[in-house]
Order: sequence, then C-alpha cells, then structure tokens
Amino acid sequence: MAAELIPVANPRAQYLAYQSQIDQAVHSVLDSGYYVLGQEVATFEEEFAAYLGAQYCVGVANGTEAITLALLAVGVSPGDEVITVSHSAVATTAAVEMAGAVPVFADISLQSRCIDPLKIASLVSERTTAILPVHIYGQPAPMPEIIAVAQQYNLKVVEDCAQAHGAEYGGQKVGTFGDAAAFSFYPTKNLGALGDGGALVTNQLDAADRARELRQYGWQQRNISTTAGMNSRLDELQAAILRVKLRHLDDDNSRRRAIAERYRQSVDGQKVSFPASIANTLHAMHLCVVECDEREGLRSYLENEGIGTALHYPAAIHQQPAYSGKIRGCHQLHNTERLYRRHLSLPLYPQLTDQQVERVSLSLARWCEK
Repeated sequence: MAAELIPVANPRAQYLAYQSQIDQAVHSVLDSGYYVLGQEVATFEEEFAAYLGAQYCVGVANGTEAITLALLAVGVSPGDEVITVSHSAVATTAAVEMAGAVPVFADISLQSRCIDPLKIASLVSERTTAILPVHIYGQPAPMPEIIAVAQQYNLKVVEDCAQAHGAEYGGQKVGTFGDAAAFSFYPTKNLGALGDGGALVTNQLDAADRARELRQYGWQQRNISTTAGMNSRLDELQAAILRVKLRHLDDDNSRRRAIAERYRQSVDGQKVSFPASIANTLHAMHLCVVECDEREGLRSYLENEGIGTALHYPAAIHQQPAYSGKIRGCHQLHNTERLYRRHLSLPLYPQLTDQQVERVSLSLARWCEK
C-alpha cells in the first residue's frame, strides 16, 4: 500500500488545529449582523499593529492590493519607477503596475535570496521614487543597508512582507523598517485567512489615513469621495479568523523552524543545500526552499516516495511571457536566474506530524547518499 502523500502545504490542517476557536469567532460575526469594516477588522488592525510594533494597520482585500495601496499611500505616482526584484510572486510586479508605477528589477544576493543592496544604486534614475524589497520565503531582507540606500537617494521604502509574518531583523519585526509595508493573508501564509485578505502597516499617520481613504472609494465621510479610490476591504469574517490565528503565530513559526532544521540535518550540504543561516535575523520559514543541481531528479525521487514538492516559482517574473524583456534591469539578473534553475520547496506547515517530518528527512538523506 502506497504511503499517504505529504503535501507541501495544508491550510485545512491549520483550520482543524484551531477549529473550535475559529468556529466560535465565525459564529460571533454571523450573529452580529455586521460584516464589512466592523469591530472585528478594527480590533484585528490594533492587535496586528501591536504584534509588529507598528503604529497603524489598515486591513484590505488581499496582499496584492496591500502593496498597491502602500505605494500610493507613501506618495508613489503614475509613471514613477519602483526598484524591486524578479524573484517573487508576480503579484509584486502586478501591484506596482496597479499603482500606475513602473517596476525595475535588481538582482538578489545568493545568501539571502532577497534584493542585493549593492545592486540598487546603479538602477536609480530621475524617475525612481521607491524601493520595494521582498522578504522572500520568510527571510528578512537586509533592511539597514536598504534604508541607507533609500536615504542617500531620497527614496521611499515599502516592504513586501507577504511571506514574512513574524520575521525579524535585529530583534525588530519586518514591516516596521520602511515607510510602509504590505502583508498577505492568503490561506497558505504563516498568518492565513480562510479566503483572501491583506493589510498594510505604517508608522506614518498620513499614510495610514490615505490608505483608509483609498481602500473605500476615497471616502473621508460615507458616500463622499474626496479622492479617487477603490474597493479593497478586509471583511469581518476573515478578520475574526485572523485574530484567532494571530494568537498562535509565534508558536507556529517556531514549529516551522524546527521542521526545517530537522530537514537541514538530514542533507549533506553538497548535493542539497539549505538557505544560509544569516546572523541577526529570525526567519519566518514560510517556505522551506532547498537548492540542488539535480533538482528534477530529487523532485522525482521525493514524489515517488509520496512527498510533495513545488517550485516557488516555476519562473522568475522577468521570465514570464507577460514581462519578458520589458522591464529595466532584466538582463542583469544572474543570481536570480541561477536560483531558478536549482530551487525546490519541501513540505512545510506547523501541523506536519513528527512521523511525516521524519519520512521527509529520511528520504532526503537516502537521496543524498545515492
């Protein structure tokens, strides 16, 4: 009898882990009769801001729109350039374009897999207004160096924290270094809703007020659009679910790191290599992404063992048909392209059992010994 498949992610398992608390929260919202921008959203915004150590949080419909609204809230205008990375979900670039801005790609550091601060300055032009670092896979980008470049060129910084809930640099939560930050609450995220959701955070009152206006038609008062806005609201049900899960986030992240460390111990570091351990950072370990020159062989072996794998992502953004050859900087992404030839995501979520973790670990060890 074939072993049961171990999936890469399993959002249903997290629901089941906290089912009674989530069900109670959902029923409380249903009974309240108030379903859009009510007390659950307001309280979640307060609690998430406090968790991060930020002043303000604005709940929105999804992580992509959180980036767009964060850029607009800090003053990015149509036609402005935003320096970011091709190593991310397409959502990062889509969000820049939704703001009317123009993405520019900088290469990544092979150590952090995040934007390389040394590659930013050469891309700054008279149209550049912001840097959009991505804390990819839960690894904090080198924010002090990025902030230093931004200050040198008078640029705004908006952090893409879609995969980095609870990650830290120097004991400070990511999302609190720049002018604003964006989070996604897609169901597979470390802090995931049971549907779409997102938020932007900031320590600047004017940016928070601007975001609140923009998320609801540009209203400062109901039904009066002071400026042109959009409809991007975090709903009450998802906010209530997120409030439950936020209470468990640190423990869940610790479990993620423990699982990844067990995997790390099982490989030889030669045929399969793990992310670098970077001093002064706390990895949120949203994804456990290894690198391997024989990636397809490893992937096939693990799947024959009943172990799911994934490519996050199958192609860098500049390699996607919609963007190929169209974005400045795309011909200088050598580290990005090297990573995309070698990366592979292993199963990682807090509800993996010890037995499942051991199955993955032993399979990795056997493949490395081949």
